[in-house]
Parts: sequence; structure tokens; C-alpha cells
Amino acid sequence: MDYSTQLLGDIVATDFRTASLFKEAGLDFCCGGKKPLDMACAEKGIDVHALIQQLTELQQSASAPAQTFNEWDLAFLCDYIVNTHHRYVTKTLPEICFYTLKIARVHGDHHPELLEVESLFSQINVELIQHLRNEEEVLFPAIRRALKDGSTEAKAIIHSEINRMNGEHEFAGGAMDKINEITQNYTVPDDGCNTYHVTFKLLEQFEDDLHIHVHLENNILFKKALSL
Repeated sequence: MDYSTQLLGDIVATDFRTASLFKEAGLDFCCGGKKPLDMACAEKGIDVHALIQQLTELQQSASAPAQTFNEWDLAFLCDYIVNTHHRYVTKTLPEICFYTLKIARVHGDHHPELLEVESLFSQINVELIQHLRNEEEVLFPAIRRALKDGSTEAKAIIHSEINRMNGEHEFAGGAMDKINEITQNYTVPDDGCNTYHVTFKLLEQFEDDLHIHVHLENNILFKKALSL
């Protein structure tokens, strides 16, 4: 298989196990999923041939059935996204907002980057709350209706909503990338307290979940919904 010209998002959609390889390499397979592998590697200075070798070896190993998101019914995928990722985001957002504000107040004088972390995550919080509501109340019902009866109105809603939501994904993904960058990949300084450690671990877990969440929508759900 020639991976070099395949889109990152398509590679992960075909075999979700490749997400871990891309994460380790620092390649964005969710918001940046529309880039070919060779171009993405060139931009990051990554040896594309070595990465293709890893992908090939992974392809030749057995795959777990639970990772075949690309084969799921769209209505079922909508339910999975809501019950897994939306519920996680809804539960975690207030917690991280509390902790980022707390460490910014306590450690902000010596670590001014924490003020920016708190500001960025506050923006993510506001954006995602409305974003999830729109998906659950507008987009996902439209997808189910289009699947059921091919409604022209539902298809129009799908197109308009996805066009806007792609931009919202770009914002959230970009903000988390910035947080990752200014915290040096969530590295706690020597004077960091226990709350500092907890906050950075929560942020790292949130970013990991966001990457999978956005991937499932951008590269699988949205792509298939637009072709209904």
C-alpha cells in the first residue's frame, strides 16, 4: 500500500491504531487530517520512509474489531460520539477551568504562560459548550433524518452545520496546540505543586480525547454525512 499520498485522516479512519503512531510523531490527524502523509512529514521534518515502515508493520498485525469506526452505521456513530466524547467533555470542562484558573492565580507571577493557558481554555470552554449543543440538537438529528427518509431539508442542514463546525474544530484544536506549545508538552516546572501536576495531566488527557473526537467527526462522520 502506498501511504505517502494518502490523507492522514483517511489512514486513521481505515485503521484507528495508526493514531498512536501519528501522535508519537507529532502529526495532526484530526484538524490536519486532509494533508497527505508525505506533505505532513515534510512540514515537520519527519522521515516519511521510516514512518511508512511502521505503518506497514502495523497493517500486517491483527486488528481489534472495536477499532473499526469507519464501518459503523452513522446513527450509531453519532450515539457513540455523544455518549463517549460529549459526556467526557461536559464533565471535564468545568474541572479544567477551575484548575487552570487556580494555578494561574497561584503561580502566574513566576509562570506568566499560565495566564495564557487559562485564557485559551476559557475560550475553548465557551466554544465547545455551544458546539456540543448544536451537534446534539441540530446536526445529529438531521443526519438521522437524512438516513431515514432522505429529507432535502435535513441534507441542507447537514451541509450548513458541518461547514461551520469545521471552523469550530479548527479553533479548539488550534487553541489546544497553543497550550501544548507554551507548556512545553505539559511539562511541570520544578516549583510546580500537586495542583499544577493534576492540571497539566487533565489538559493532556483532554487534548488526546479532542484529537480522537474531532477525527471521528471530521474524517468519518462529516465526510459520510455530506455524501448522503
